[in-house]
Amino acid sequence: MGISSLGVGSNVLTQDVIDQLKAADESQYVQPITTKISAEKSKAGQLNIINALMDNLTESTGNVSQYGLFDTRTATATGSAVSVTANSGSDIQDFSITVNNLATKEIEQSGSFSSATSTIASGDGSMKLSVGSKDFTFNYNAAMTLSDLKDQINKDAGSTVQASIVEVGANDFRLFLTSADTGTGHDISISDNDSGLDDQLKADTDTTDGYTNVQSATDASFKYNGLDITRKSNTVSDLLSGVTIQLKESGTSDVSVKQDVAGIEDKLDSFVSKFNSAITQLNTMTKSSQDAKERGTFSNDTTIKAMKNNIINMVGTAGDSVGGRLADYGFASNRDGTISLDHSKFEEKLKENPGNVEAFFSGGTFVEPNGSTKSIDGAFDQMKNTLDRYTRYNGSLDQLKTSYSTRISSLEDQKQQAADRLTSKYNIMAKRFAAYDLMISKINSASSIFTQLANAQAASASGR
Repeated sequence: MGISSLGVGSNVLTQDVIDQLKAADESQYVQPITTKISAEKSKAGQLNIINALMDNLTESTGNVSQYGLFDTRTATATGSAVSVTANSGSDIQDFSITVNNLATKEIEQSGSFSSATSTIASGDGSMKLSVGSKDFTFNYNAAMTLSDLKDQINKDAGSTVQASIVEVGANDFRLFLTSADTGTGHDISISDNDSGLDDQLKADTDTTDGYTNVQSATDASFKYNGLDITRKSNTVSDLLSGVTIQLKESGTSDVSVKQDVAGIEDKLDSFVSKFNSAITQLNTMTKSSQDAKERGTFSNDTTIKAMKNNIINMVGTAGDSVGGRLADYGFASNRDGTISLDHSKFEEKLKENPGNVEAFFSGGTFVEPNGSTKSIDGAFDQMKNTLDRYTRYNGSLDQLKTSYSTRISSLEDQKQQAADRLTSKYNIMAKRFAAYDLMISKINSASSIFTQLANAQAASASGR
């Protein structure tokens, strides 16, 4: 805290002197702590980057070892007669589908009305709408319009039949009834219980089911590998387990259901990418050099350096004597610790024995060349266990992060204490300087008086 009058008496004991002394002490006692805090915060920030990279690597390892990865399937179809999807675990197979005709819905239309608001009956009564084996009864009256009937049908029977009004031409509005489902057994008919319906709702004749048939409900007809098949729907999911066939149009499509090799390789490529990102970053952060600018943040950190070495080594050691090592499945290690995947070599292994590849990567039963079997742990499960030691809660990285936070907090406390001591020291010094300065000022004032008296006496003596 500055004292504005400081230095008035002496021109020596000034606030500038105190500030210079305090700055010298701060440079000696506070700045070194500030430098340490900055260094620890930098390490903590770099550690956050490592944490994120290691979490990504652990996740990608788990994605390969997860159950079902090797059961995923792709389905392709030539032509446009069908489209096909296949669930995980469905049989790998090839087959042919020839579509003869698609399943259709029943469509009926009424006669012509001049508008959608034309009335449909001469008085009160009821009508029965039948769709296959389902019956619905609707009451009508002389005020009911074609639009009212449409709305009532959709409200009460919408899950079975859909009603719509189409303006076919000028002053020509017609009610269309369409079955909700395809296939035979969805015939539509209307019965007038009280003979009050307009004749236009009996378009063919004046009998009780007078709608004009636009399209009849029919089953889908197709051949599966030459075998005649019929279904009520164009979506066929009960022909082959786990396979859904969507019939699209007449024609023939050859279908192939295969293991989703590209999907598996995507997961493996993701692991390689995440592994290489982590190793590249760790190489930089642990680099040793006499040049401080090139030296890595963790060049002297044994935990980070040991972790880097362990995850490099785990690629070479994952597997066992039965299933082999990652190198046998296309993985190769580079001099800088990064890895690569030879897709051709991996696909050869997969084609040779997909079950053994799955067992090696994810764990399971491995069939040896002599036909004997052995249960093995998955290589990626082994690697995930290695990574978990560092990335799990309270693992090595978590503990290291806590230690940095503790050190930073302790250093900040030390810095505050040092700053407080200096503030107290120089507050006292400022008060002392002010007191000394006042004393000097008084002495100077007294000296000035004595000087004036002496000068006056000397002047008086010389004048006599």
